[in-house]
Amino acid sequence: MPKIAVVVGSVRPGRVTREVAEWVHKSAAARTTAAYELVDLAEYDLPAYDEALPPQYGSYEHAHTRRWAEKVAEFDGYVFVTPEYNHSVPAVLKNALDFVYGEWNDKAAGFVSFGGTGGVRAVEHLRQIAAELRIATVQAQLALPIALDFPAYPAFAPGEGRAEELSRVLDQVEAWAGALAPLRG
Repeated sequence: MPKIAVVVGSVRPGRVTREVAEWVHKSAAARTTAAYELVDLAEYDLPAYDEALPPQYGSYEHAHTRRWAEKVAEFDGYVFVTPEYNHSVPAVLKNALDFVYGEWNDKAAGFVSFGGTGGVRAVEHLRQIAAELRIATVQAQLALPIALDFPAYPAFAPGEGRAEELSRVLDQVEAWAGALAPLRG
C-alpha cells in the first residue's frame, strides 16, 4: 500500500494552510487504498538552504537536512497543500523542495491550492519544480478560490463537490505512486 504525505506548504502565522491540509488529510485517511500522513513544514524549521554541496550528491552535512531527507524518503507520493503568494509558491515550500533531491525521485504528487484564483499559478510553478526533481505530477488538481471556499475568510468552508474533486486527486496520486514503484526499486 502506498504511503502518501499531505504536505502543509506554508508556515505563516495565522495561516489557513494547516486547516485545509487537515481537511485533505481527514478525507485521505478514511481511504483504505493508501496510508496518509500529515507533514507540516513548520515542524522542520529548515533555514535557507545551507548545505555546502548541491542536494543531488545526497551528502547532507546538517542534522536538519538529514531529518528532512529521512521524512521525504518515507513516502511514495505527496499531496502538496499550498497557498499562492504573489503568483507563485511560498518560499518555505520551494526551500523545502530544494533541500533534498534523490528522496523525491520517481514519486507522484498532486496539488490542493488556494488563493484569489484558486492558487493555480502556484501549482504551475510547482509542476515545473517537481519535474526537475523527477516527481511525476498528476493531472487532477483541487483549486480553492478564496471567494468561494473561504466565504468568511479566514474560515475554510469547502464548496459543494470539493470532496469529489479531492478524491480524483487522491485516486491519481495513489495510482501513479504504485505505477512508479518499480523505478524506486
